[in-house]
Amino acid sequence: MSGTLTFALALAGIIGLGWVFRFAGQQITGNKPFFRDMPFAVAFGYVLGVAVVLFAVWYYFQPTLTEAGIANAGVMFFRWAVQGFLIAAIAAWVFRLLGRTVGTAGSRKLFRKMPLTAAFGIMVIGFYTIIAVFAGVIAPYGQEEVFNQVNALPGGNPATGGNPDHILGTDQIGRDLLSRLIYGAQNTVGIAFATTLLAFFLGGTLGFLAATLRGWLDQVLSRGVDVLMAIPSLIFALLLMTIASAWAGSEKWLLTVYMVLIIAVIDSTRVFRLARAVGMNIVVMDYIEAAKLRGEGLSYLIFREILPNATAPLLAEFGLRFCFVFLTIASLSFLGVGIQPPLADWGTMVRDLSQFINFAAFSPLTAALPLMAAGAIALLTVAVNFVVDWILHQSSGLKE
Repeated sequence: MSGTLTFALALAGIIGLGWVFRFAGQQITGNKPFFRDMPFAVAFGYVLGVAVVLFAVWYYFQPTLTEAGIANAGVMFFRWAVQGFLIAAIAAWVFRLLGRTVGTAGSRKLFRKMPLTAAFGIMVIGFYTIIAVFAGVIAPYGQEEVFNQVNALPGGNPATGGNPDHILGTDQIGRDLLSRLIYGAQNTVGIAFATTLLAFFLGGTLGFLAATLRGWLDQVLSRGVDVLMAIPSLIFALLLMTIASAWAGSEKWLLTVYMVLIIAVIDSTRVFRLARAVGMNIVVMDYIEAAKLRGEGLSYLIFREILPNATAPLLAEFGLRFCFVFLTIASLSFLGVGIQPPLADWGTMVRDLSQFINFAAFSPLTAALPLMAAGAIALLTVAVNFVVDWILHQSSGLKE
C-alpha cells in the first residue's frame, strides 16, 4: 500500500471517529451543551490529537536497528527528542520549585506566579549565560587549537574512528567540536547581545527624540526609517556584508565589527518605530507637561520621565529583537559572511558539519553533529520567546 493511500485512509478514519466521538458524547451526556454545541472541527481535533499521541508512542518503541543491522536514524532522533523534552520539563519544574523556596521574598513571589514555560526559558537563558561567560574555563580545549586527528567521529571509541580525548569528535581541520560548540555560545550569543544593545540605543534614543521634539526631525527620521524598512532585512544585510567584505580585506575581525554595525542599524528601525509610538503616548501625559513647566531639560524628560514608563514594552521588544539578531547572525555565518574564523560560531558549524547528515544510517550520533549547533540556536530562540510572552502577559495586566 502506497504512503498516499495509507495517509488518505488514516485521515478518513479520523474524520469518521470525530463524528462518532461527537455523536456518542451527545448521547451519553444527554445532549449537554459541551457536546451539543461542539463544532465538527473541534471533535476532529480531539480525535486527531489522540491519534498523534498513539502514533508517537508506537513509533517511540520501534526498534532502533533494521533487519539488515542498519541504524534507524528516524527512531533514534525521535527518542532523543522525546527524552530531551521530558528532561527539560522536569528540570524546569525543579527550577521553578527551587525559585519558590530559595531567594528573596520578591523573587519567590515572582516564581509563584511564573508559568512552567517561563521557568524553562529563564533556566535556559541562565545556562547559556554561564556557558558564554565561563567558556574559557568549561571548554576542554581552545577554539583555535588544532589536533593531528581530523574528522574524528563522536563517541570517543577508537574502534569506530573516535578519540577518547574528543567526545564529540573533531572537524575537517582537527579542532575539537565540543570546545567550539561551547565557545560558539560566547561568540554567537555575546555578539548578538551586544548588537541588540546597540540597536536599542540607536532606535530608542532617536525614537524618543522624534516623539518629544516632533516637527521636521520627526519627519526626517520617520521617512528614513520607512526607506530602510521597505528593504527585506536579511537581503539588505547580506548585500551590505558583501560590500563590507571587500572593505575589510584580510582583516577578518573588522568584518565582524562591520556586521555588528550593519545589523544594529537595520534592526534599530524596528526599535525606532516602537519607541516613537510609545513615546508619543507618554509625552501627552500631565506629568510630562508639569516637567516642562518646571523647566526640565530634554535629557531629563527622556531618561527620567519617558523611559521608565516605556520599560515594559521595550523589554519585551528587546527579547524579540535579540532573537531576530541572533538568527540573522547565524544565517550570515552559515552563508560565510558573518562571524569569521577562527572564532567558533554555531551558524558556521552547521554549514561545515552539514555533510555528516549523510551518515545518519550508519552513525546517528555523527549525523547529529550539525543538529547540535542548530538545536542550540533553536533552543535559545524558544527560551527567549517563552520569557518574552510571559513579560508581555505581566505588563498587559491580564490575569490567569
